Amino acid sequence: MPSEGVDETFFHQIGGHATFRRLVDTFYRGVADDPVLKPMYPEDDLGPAAERLTMFLEQYWGGPGTYSELRGHPRLRMRHTPFKVNPDARDRWLKHMRDAVDELGLPPLQEETLWAYLERAAFAMVNTFEE
Repeated sequence: MPSEGVDETFFHQIGGHATFRRLVDTFYRGVADDPVLKPMYPEDDLGPAAERLTMFLEQYWGGPGTYSELRGHPRLRMRHTPFKVNPDARDRWLKHMRDAVDELGLPPLQEETLWAYLERAAFAMVNTFEE
């Protein structure tokens, strides 16, 4: 019989839905006051965007497949094409996400795993170098 937790996904290891909800809620509190990022969100209320990001991250890390059930394949680069994601926007996104990750207080290995993914994803979304 496997050891306790060996078959657990990263989603479960870090606390499941509650942890991802805290991460995303903290992140969007920063975005709400960001003059560069806030205009990129089509809804005045960031709630729908927060819900989409929560579902995406949960699915990516081994949680429920709700994101794909509701929205299809993530196609992150395609979904971000309408927005000018330049290095400034990327760095602002990373700053707010860094604050959110830090607030979780995860063990070092889990924090590094999560952060490495978020950082790679942010760099991959850059689609222009224009200001």
